[in-house]
Amino acid sequence: MSHRILVVEDDAAIMANTLRVLRLEGFEADSACDGLEALQRIELQKPDLILCDIRMPRMTGDELLDHLRARPDLAQIPLIFATASAEPSGRSERILRGAVDYLVKPYDFKVMLGAVRKLLVGLPGGTRDGV
Repeated sequence: MSHRILVVEDDAAIMANTLRVLRLEGFEADSACDGLEALQRIELQKPDLILCDIRMPRMTGDELLDHLRARPDLAQIPLIFATASAEPSGRSERILRGAVDYLVKPYDFKVMLGAVRKLLVGLPGGTRDGV
């Protein structure tokens, strides 16, 4: 069984490319177009990791993170933010609030995969590389 990753992104092209890369690497990848849809998907099937945009309609990535961290049954799901904002204060604030990593878009897919693999090391259901 491979790791399940939920990609939360409102840009269709970024979403499609990210899902394609994750699936080619052997991950189970699902998608949501905003935080509200992500919460619905998480209720149905808890992911091992969430890769999440920040600025989205209906519910932002920050709001999604707050919802997750407020619930004991969901608080331990690692969340990586992916955003176009490279502001250092935004990164620090989000890490302090519970995000586990912060990628600046457009990101190199090798960097994104490295961040994903680093977080999934030690969890049952290793990747194709055994990492």
